[in-house]
Amino acid sequence: MHIDFALETDLSRSARVKQLAAMFDVPPAEKAKLRFAGELPIDDPTRPWSVGLIVGPSGSGKSSVMRHVWGEPPPLEWTGKSVVDDFDQRLSMEEISAVCQAVGFNTVPAWMRPYRVLSNGERFRVEIARRLLETPADRPIVLDEFTSVVDRQVAKIGSHAVQKWVRKNGRRFVAVTCHYDVIDWLQPDWILEPGGGELLFIRRSAGQRPFDQAGEPSPSAAGCPWRFEWRLPGPRPRLAGEIHAADRAVWRLFRLHHYMSADLSPGCRAFVLTIDGQPVAFAAILNFPHARRNDLRRVHRVVVLPDWQGLGVGMMLLQRLGAAHRAAGLELRLGTGAAHFARTLRRSAHWQEVGRGVCHRRNVGTQARTASGMTTFGGRPISTYRYTGPADAAAAETLLSK
Repeated sequence: MHIDFALETDLSRSARVKQLAAMFDVPPAEKAKLRFAGELPIDDPTRPWSVGLIVGPSGSGKSSVMRHVWGEPPPLEWTGKSVVDDFDQRLSMEEISAVCQAVGFNTVPAWMRPYRVLSNGERFRVEIARRLLETPADRPIVLDEFTSVVDRQVAKIGSHAVQKWVRKNGRRFVAVTCHYDVIDWLQPDWILEPGGGELLFIRRSAGQRPFDQAGEPSPSAAGCPWRFEWRLPGPRPRLAGEIHAADRAVWRLFRLHHYMSADLSPGCRAFVLTIDGQPVAFAAILNFPHARRNDLRRVHRVVVLPDWQGLGVGMMLLQRLGAAHRAAGLELRLGTGAAHFARTLRRSAHWQEVGRGVCHRRNVGTQARTASGMTTFGGRPISTYRYTGPADAAAAETLLSK
């Protein structure tokens, strides 16, 4: 695909503009024309792709190229009393919840709030979720100003979550951004830097036809010409996390983000996963009373802070705790009614499903039975898993010895 287009703008002839032109020695002109030209070979049938990135500083022509190739994405309206009500009414709640969880928007209570009260990070993720679901399947999903209004950590993690969903679902996605720090997380198949185009001033001399008075190319064009490259996606950057036994007081950082309850049992043991010294995930473990066994423990709470959802740090924490308990001769179990979490555990080689319909909160809701025979609690299927992966004696010594 060859790109060659120009944007023309009528220039004001006001007194202020004339003063401005004189101050900076800008040639008098009636129009300014910004021309972009280069190759964008993304229609090459021999080069399949899933994720593209248009990147460059402000004013480099990113949005202009996007609009020229794909048009302006339709605006999203947010008028519902909860953000899930704003999704296309033809979508099922299962589809909505699956994509929200896929992009790391996992704080279920936030789904029930209106868009206006969400944090910037939550808005960023739910906007992406709607674009992913509501863009027709025969068109690429195009997002301008991608990650521009969010914390850079949220931007990186959100980029990783988006590309993972896009590739898994066989879609095409194009991000337009001025931030280069998302490249290693988005892992695009191609990158385009428009470079700023070529700036021309157009003036008319008395009694003569119009002609181009070519000023020097704009600084961005001279320093960074149109550049396109194909690339091979690679693994996302590694994160160095540490797991510690913690005081239960740290729960205050996580309590509002648990999908069911902000309560914490006073008899639990608390653990926290930190990255660069910052708490990002929490787990609490309780003794599991049993008539014939005293070696059972169960996960009481597990929460990942919203800004870190979508990277698998929750499973990282649970794997380490499971390995530590197994080395100590204990069996760690986990019960969940969250469908996406159950699917993750079911796919894991280190967790085995041992029962359905097990519920530890006997004082809430009523039990029922689904058409498939699965016992439910409060209308939600409950499944229980036990850790069956390798043991880790060092983790047991560090985390469980006290």
